[in-house]
Amino acid sequence: MLQIRDARRVFFRGMPDEKVALDGLSLKLARGDFAVVIGSNGAGKSTMMNAVSGALMLDQGSITINGTDVTAMPVHDRARHVARVFQDPMKGTAASMTIAENMLLAEMRQTPARLRRGLTPARRETYREHLSYLGLGLENRLDTPVSLLSGGQRQSLSLVMAVSGEPDILLLDEHTAALDPRTADLVLNATLRAVSALKLTTMMVTHNMAHAIDYGNRIIMLDAGKVLLELSGEEKARATVPDLIGHFSVKSDRMLLGA
Repeated sequence: MLQIRDARRVFFRGMPDEKVALDGLSLKLARGDFAVVIGSNGAGKSTMMNAVSGALMLDQGSITINGTDVTAMPVHDRARHVARVFQDPMKGTAASMTIAENMLLAEMRQTPARLRRGLTPARRETYREHLSYLGLGLENRLDTPVSLLSGGQRQSLSLVMAVSGEPDILLLDEHTAALDPRTADLVLNATLRAVSALKLTTMMVTHNMAHAIDYGNRIIMLDAGKVLLELSGEEKARATVPDLIGHFSVKSDRMLLGA
């Protein structure tokens, strides 16, 4: 479970370009929820993701994961609870290391620090099994440097690394936006299989309104650092792409009118 209470974050406080990125944002995800997060540029989506992952500390408010207050927990400690796949395929992996070494690194990041054996035959077999679900043949290239992989292959590897530790919270930060349509569909389908099989509590940021309609069990629209709209159950089932775009239009009209 994830609970964000009264989260506030201000950038450039006291400066002419002061920006309120989170303005008392509160939301709650139950265990197993798959929330698709939408909103215009500057709505607070990335700031919220950074706050949940620990990459950014709040000015006020709290973040609780499965009953544990992680508000002040640094990103390296929060990695045991939160896994994240970024928009940039180059961010989630270490290019100079092999596929197997990257998988080991992800495993070590999600478990308490202790002395352990490295790339054992048993680990390599587990990594092969996890990678085989992608259907990309990466399970046969464990000793290949990640720098030799395509962007889509690296993003697919990042996804497997993120879900292999079965994190409490999975953050997907526009993780298919930088990929070509075919590869994006492949990565998204792999994502849906993993989320469903492992019952992961997930937040996925996207600008694709069709994805917001088709995937997940909740839609959360942010605006000006707050939750503007939440849809689930029958409301989400009845929602259409024009409905969602209409909310963006209402917001734009209010801005033009100064309301």
